[in-house]
Amino acid sequence: MDDSTTSKTKRLAVLIDADNANPKLVEALFREISKYGTANVKRVYGDWTTSQLGGWKGKLHKFSILPIQQFRYTVGKNSTDSALIIDAMDLLYTQNFDGFCIVSSDSDYTRLASRIREAGLVVYGFGERKTPEAFVEACDKFIFTEILNRHDTTLPGTTDSAASTEESAKVNRKLQQLLRDAYEAIADEDGWAHLGPFGSQLNKLSPSFDSRNYGFSKLSGLVKSTHLFDIKTAHNHFVIKLK
Repeated sequence: MDDSTTSKTKRLAVLIDADNANPKLVEALFREISKYGTANVKRVYGDWTTSQLGGWKGKLHKFSILPIQQFRYTVGKNSTDSALIIDAMDLLYTQNFDGFCIVSSDSDYTRLASRIREAGLVVYGFGERKTPEAFVEACDKFIFTEILNRHDTTLPGTTDSAASTEESAKVNRKLQQLLRDAYEAIADEDGWAHLGPFGSQLNKLSPSFDSRNYGFSKLSGLVKSTHLFDIKTAHNHFVIKLK
């Protein structure tokens, strides 16, 4: 999603499920969030009386994150979900925010994301690649946390095994179809499409789309690598045309 002209003014509420998020990525997480707006609220939810959240405690003051205590009243039940959802709805009703960042790999937040979008606000999801598709698709944009580590440039299915080669081929075919679908939706009568709207359309079609998932820091680099498009520069902007 291309928020280049308005992202800096967006007021965002960042809600983190500590049970389903990696504290080692918190710095990279907020660096990523800063691309979409300002984190006016930063809360992390969990049972802080347990040792499992020890990794988070050192991050709270450094990044000014408010810890929200939620006791585990029943073994095997995740009370964190309910506390985060209730707070999200309270914040939504204040009408003080432009969007929400939900940090979790848990599908229990699928309906919450849908409800926030129904209210006209944008939802950015952050979770691991294992995140259920339902939650991913419920967000306007979903960022896999594996790509937030700048040293992690490993692509899905990039090993020497035959199975991985087959999986990589499937990923490539799916990517090519996605690129074609996005292009056809926005190309002008002459067949050219600007890269900015093209990127926005990609995210509309696939909220988890991100060029970094394929090892490219910029969309232009990914587009060039596919050899699907002719590329030229017009008024300092990239435009593309399907070959």
